[in-house]
Amino acid sequence: MKALSPSSSIRTTRSERRVVSAQSKPRWAKAAVLRELESLADSRVRAKMEYFGVRVPNAHGISAPVLHTLAKQIGRSHALALELWATGIHEARILATLIGDSERVTGAEMDRWARDFDSWDLVDATCCYLYAQAKPAWNKVAAWSRRREEFVKRAAFSLMAYLSYKDKTAPNAKFSGGLRVIEREAYDERNFVRKAVN
Repeated sequence: MKALSPSSSIRTTRSERRVVSAQSKPRWAKAAVLRELESLADSRVRAKMEYFGVRVPNAHGISAPVLHTLAKQIGRSHALALELWATGIHEARILATLIGDSERVTGAEMDRWARDFDSWDLVDATCCYLYAQAKPAWNKVAAWSRRREEFVKRAAFSLMAYLSYKDKTAPNAKFSGGLRVIEREAYDERNFVRKAVN
């Protein structure tokens, strides 16, 4: 059924109105996102982060629920995610994991981001929200589990954990192989690796 557009007497369909409203939604630019993150900074949250073992130099102190709300406002944008990751700001990187597009993630990109892993919460957010549905995920579990860097190795096990309930199509052999990797690496003494292995 046709309806009158609120701005004119020209009849439009509901689907046409949806397209117009989607196009009129303002796009977020990196500078605007960074200003928003600065405005959300909270020293109390920053202190809690340190208490829970997130000791990174370039963080504002913004809680996960606040970042999730901002991500919904921004919407999916893989290009913006890449720009935000490159800033090196902790919360910008977590936000990048929330707005990135898993289907566009490449193995090379995963390795580039892995070089920047510097905290357990960044690793877990990246593996949960972005990498667990990316095509190269299982390959990275195998490769990263042999890496020496603490947070890259943690990423292998975090990713495996998320794949265990997000990947509904993987054959059982993938998970059996994962158990062998867990057994092989179970003696890593580093706290953040050991927790992920557990």
